[in-house]
Amino acid sequence: MKTINSIYQTQIEVKKSKFISFLVPIDEFKKLYSKLKEQHPKASHIVYAYRKLNEFEQIVENSSDDGEPKGAAGNPTLSQLRGEELINCAILTVRYFGGTKLGVGGMIRAYSSSAREVILSATLVEYVKLFEERICIDYNQQRQVEYHFKELGITSINREFLSNKVCYNIKVSQDTIQKLKELNLLWYNIVMEFTLTLVPPLLRWNAYRSLKLCIPT
Repeated sequence: MKTINSIYQTQIEVKKSKFISFLVPIDEFKKLYSKLKEQHPKASHIVYAYRKLNEFEQIVENSSDDGEPKGAAGNPTLSQLRGEELINCAILTVRYFGGTKLGVGGMIRAYSSSAREVILSATLVEYVKLFEERICIDYNQQRQVEYHFKELGITSINREFLSNKVCYNIKVSQDTIQKLKELNLLWYNIVMEFTLTLVPPLLRWNAYRSLKLCIPT
């Protein structure tokens, strides 16, 4: 299976109808859909299709014709995703009617072509399952830790700034998890979270002081 890491956009014209297609990571799908509805209020249709994995690693598919004849827009778009074995991404196509009716067959070909065009423009990467990890550190270690994130190619990062530490919620592959363990980052996280939540309050400070993270510089 394959996926993408960025948003791609292409446009084709069929009998004066414009088809603007976007290939987008599934995490950006809802946001982009709402944005397109605001940016293209005069568009005839905004068609979409997506394929994603649920928590059980099962493929979930959905599509919308958005007022086009049933099966003439969303399903041809979905077929293009299936054909490339794309996962965790979506295609949205904005159509501006050009005054000439295409017929059901013509619409199927047009939406298929538009979806195919945006896929061809994209850089496809092999799908790798990501796991969520949480790492909490002292503020004075933030620069070193973020350096390692950059070196390991970790881009899915949500920071949480607390009173005495900064926590990172990251999504990483199994290989990257192993590298983080080699840097003692995940070990530190597990011990710290356990210490600060289960140790009696009067003992927490001494425990915290004794668990300083050693990060190669």
